[in-house]
This record gives sequence, C-alpha cells and structure tokens, in this order.
Amino acid sequence: MHIPTMTRCNLRRQDCIKGMSRLGDDSVDLVVTSPPYNLGIRYGKFSDTQNRESYLNWCGEWAKQIRRVLKSSGSCFLNIGAAPSNPMLPHEIVMALRGSFVLQNTIHWIKSIAIDELCSHRLVAGQTGAARQTRHRPVATNARSYGHFKPISSKRFLNDCHEYIFHFTKAGRVELDRLALGVPYQDKSNIARWRHTRGSDLRCRGNTWFIPYETIQSREKERPHPATFPVQLAEWCIKLHGPAGAGRIETMLDPFLGIGNSAVAAQRCGVKKFIGFEIDETYLAEAKRRIG
Repeated sequence: MHIPTMTRCNLRRQDCIKGMSRLGDDSVDLVVTSPPYNLGIRYGKFSDTQNRESYLNWCGEWAKQIRRVLKSSGSCFLNIGAAPSNPMLPHEIVMALRGSFVLQNTIHWIKSIAIDELCSHRLVAGQTGAARQTRHRPVATNARSYGHFKPISSKRFLNDCHEYIFHFTKAGRVELDRLALGVPYQDKSNIARWRHTRGSDLRCRGNTWFIPYETIQSREKERPHPATFPVQLAEWCIKLHGPAGAGRIETMLDPFLGIGNSAVAAQRCGVKKFIGFEIDETYLAEAKRRIG
C-alpha cells in the first residue's frame, strides 16, 4: 500500500535574499515562484513601483541566491506577467538573469482563450459551378470563451490573457518528465507513424498551458492576494521536473510565497520538504492556514 509523503513546510517571514543566504549551496531541487512584476500592483508590504534599473538589479540579486542554492540537476520555474503598456518587462527580466541561468524552456500560461468552432463544408462566396461542389474553406460558426481575464478598457491594447513561465536551469541540460503532463494524440495514426511513441497514445503537451483561475465569489476571502498563480500551475511544474515520489524532488523553494499556492502544490505532489519566504505577515498567515 502506497503511503503518501507528508510535506515538511518551513514558511518564514523574511526577505528572500536574506533568507536564501542562510540556505546551503546546492540544497534545493526545484524552485517555483512569481516575483513582484514592478507594475504598480498594490501588495501589502512591498512597493511595486521601483525605477526600472533598480528593479532589474534587485532581480539579479535574488537570482544569484537561487542559483547558489539550486542543484545542478534542478529547475527554476519563474512566472512573470506584463502589462500591455509595458510588454518588454518579462524579456528584460530574462536578460537580467542571463548571468545566473540558461533559459531552457519558455512556457505560455494561457489564462483565457476564445476558440472558434469551424465548419469545413460552407461554400466560399462567389464560387460557381463545379467549384461550388468541391472547394470549401473552414468558416467560424460559433466562438466559445474559456477561463478568466481582467478586461482592459482601451482602444490601443488587447485584453491580456496570458503570462510567461520561464524554465531556467544552470546549464540548459536538465531532463524533464515530458509525458507527466502528456495528452492523447488527436490523430491516432501518429502513434504508429512516430517511432518515439513506442505504441503509446500520449504526447508531450507542449509549451502552451491552459490553466484558468477557479471561479470565486469573494476575492477577499478566497484569494486575498493581488497576484497569484493557480495551485495547478505549480503542480504541473513539479510533475514536469520529475516525480516527487521517486526522489527527484527532495526540497522545493518559493522565495516569494504569497498566500502559499506553491506550498499547497508541494503537499499535493508529495514533495518531502518545502521552504517559503514572505515579508507580509497577512499573506504568510493565510499560507500557513491553507497548508493546515
């Protein structure tokens, strides 16, 4: 009988740079985190309005500490969003971290999407004769929306329905459990066509992850933080890096804990040890409440 692993959580009210400086070298297997974006978000204890140079220098400082504590076989998944009026910010952070990490994968977290249902049997306007019988083009018959997003009232910008998850490693050579998030083939003939399938109806999900927020009735009660990622996002990062139960992930770290979604994911996935830093006592108290 399989006995689930109990996660030992060490959640600290402390600045992450100072806190990580007390962790041992090469002591962490996995980092899943989302730092403040410097977009003027109203956090409880953090000023999210630094000038750009100071902010990027600060990012470089915590990145150096993450690199020091991360094992050579480890992964750092960094969730970064942007604002339509400031679209270069995620890429500037990536550039600021070049001295510490190799960008191994770029994942697109899709929070909301509209999908057209296509009909391939509608005639193309203006066709006559034989063409009317044989030539068709897909036509959108109905559009359905999925997920949640914050609408933008603007004549210049589109609604922002996605964020980045940057997968950093020390050398860009960390192997992943790609089929841990696998999906079935739409075209089953590919199972026999591609040798690497080995007869299995499972393929790599790819780098677009549709993970909508859960519908909530009260943000103050159910999501009392202005910028969180879903627990499922952290769970997928854990599973992609490697099975926690198989010993691939002994210790997981989140330097910007918030209300503890990464800690909840660590518990669900059976990570042995979780470390989190948070400077806001209200967010930290909520994180501790949520992990029991």
